[in-house]
Amino acid sequence: MSLVPLQFSTMRTTWNGSLSFGLVSIPVGLAPATKSAARQSDVSFRLLHRECSTPIKQKRWCPTHDREVSQDEIVRGFEVTKGQFLIVEDADLEAIERSDDSRSIEITRFVSEEAVDPVYFDRTYFLVPASGTAQRRPYVLLLEAMRQTETAALGRFVRAGRESLCLVRAKGDALALETLFLAEDVHSQAEISEAVEGTEVKKSELELARQVIETLAGDFDPSELASEYRRDLRALLEAKLSGEELAVPEPVIVAPVIDLMEALKASVAAAKKGSPADAEKPAARARSKARSKAR
Repeated sequence: MSLVPLQFSTMRTTWNGSLSFGLVSIPVGLAPATKSAARQSDVSFRLLHRECSTPIKQKRWCPTHDREVSQDEIVRGFEVTKGQFLIVEDADLEAIERSDDSRSIEITRFVSEEAVDPVYFDRTYFLVPASGTAQRRPYVLLLEAMRQTETAALGRFVRAGRESLCLVRAKGDALALETLFLAEDVHSQAEISEAVEGTEVKKSELELARQVIETLAGDFDPSELASEYRRDLRALLEAKLSGEELAVPEPVIVAPVIDLMEALKASVAAAKKGSPADAEKPAARARSKARSKAR
């Protein structure tokens, strides 16, 4: 087996340690797979006083003493009952923080890739291999073994005194690490399952729904994961900087289709008019026209 070429030398790691399974220890670094602002727009705003455009300051204010309080006067409180708090000191939290300084991601079990529902995924990281060829060999060995067996690895590690559960999986020619939500933090879908359990669909409806899916089927292209809001927000800012007058779009009213069969037939007809990429719902076309008028 030859070593897979890995180009990670420029990736910024936020944690460095090892990935361990059995008696094998693999030196790795942890690098965020997404940008720091990935969960928000790339355009941020400040809150200003409309009268003078001065940025507003947020103050820590105690209504009881009617004054601003400094950082050293602030403590954490757990609300036991309405208005009744239990004071928790920094020392209390430090006492229960994990003191594990092994800096090791311990694999506890290998599971099928499809066994872990993505609903448990929190943040994605790349596991960056060491620079030396000999140190990279166990990394590639684990990667190839997991690909061939179609498995992923459950594990845990300590970072900044806090324990994280994780899933390590093969992603192309790299190992990716997903931090996981705890079981108690994920809502049960039992209520939804119970609601749909007794609902039946007609064979003719199912056939039309399959036709819509087949007509719109295609390959996943990451470049299509683009935000129309971000695009329009940038255009709005550029227009305002240029002094252009912005037109207010007319509200779009789309009449709801009550009959399910008619909606399915219309969907099939609309999809067959063009390629899957060009097929648009009437509401989407109307919104597109409205945006064009605004420009």
